[in-house]
Amino acid sequence: MDVRQLKFFLGVAACESFTKAAEQLHIAQPALSIAIKKLEEELDVLLFNRRDRKISLTAEGEALLLHAQGILQGVSNAKQAIADLRGLLKGEVRVGLTPMLSSFFFPKIISSFKLSHPGLKISISGDSAWSIQRKIESGELDIGVIAGEVPTGLDSHHLLREEIVACVYPGHPFAGRKKVALRDLLGEPLIHYKEGYHLRELIDELCAREGITPAVVAESNLYSLIRSLVKEKLGLAFFLKMVVARDAEVAAISSDPPLFMDLYIAWKKNSYLSRANRAFVDFLIQELDEYYLLTQAAETFPLP
Repeated sequence: MDVRQLKFFLGVAACESFTKAAEQLHIAQPALSIAIKKLEEELDVLLFNRRDRKISLTAEGEALLLHAQGILQGVSNAKQAIADLRGLLKGEVRVGLTPMLSSFFFPKIISSFKLSHPGLKISISGDSAWSIQRKIESGELDIGVIAGEVPTGLDSHHLLREEIVACVYPGHPFAGRKKVALRDLLGEPLIHYKEGYHLRELIDELCAREGITPAVVAESNLYSLIRSLVKEKLGLAFFLKMVVARDAEVAAISSDPPLFMDLYIAWKKNSYLSRANRAFVDFLIQELDEYYLLTQAAETFPLP
């Protein structure tokens, strides 16, 4: 049994088809069938049921599946560790960022990191915290910023605990107030986020707890559009405080009781974090520690 055979096996198991797996693996279908047949002969078992052109794993195939993924991950980790020990100067950071953070908090962090590590490539994926979490779990992303409770399959480091504020147009009756009862805020016409966004889920949970059916007037995953709709007096929207702290075109109001969101930098548990990714995580943690110090000293929310 070799790594190549295991890759072929996992491909067929995922696609449930020799033809589709061959296309994804970029090999001829007969060659794939022969490789799987040889693996079955070596193990002296049938790995796949082949009935009516349908492919499914046998009990033996299910058992191999549990180990094959770990074996290939271990091989990948070993190769990366060896490359790091050889002093690899090039690498790629694949990180997922939520839209708000990518526009208001991370540009300077990324720029500073690139100056410190000019040989590293940075690939940034903008998505909801929920989607980022799923992409990390699947291996599509190495690291990313997620919100709320960290699932058991990920390792993480806490980055920020940021206040969530309600935003209205400057002439709104709430505009001159520092805080407003949560129930009153939730009772306003709401410009909401699309499903799958942590802020959407949080507000929906608060509405359910208060027994309120939100009057949603518009939905979007574009925070800049939501901000513009607030400015146009369409309704109220919730943002992280750092996003609107210096925005004179909308009025930010704290909830009573206050609302907060916890943000984490996360990566897949039991997966090797490359030297490039570790460098980015360490740099990010350092930058966020400085942010906290500035926040405490100035009693405000300075942007990088």
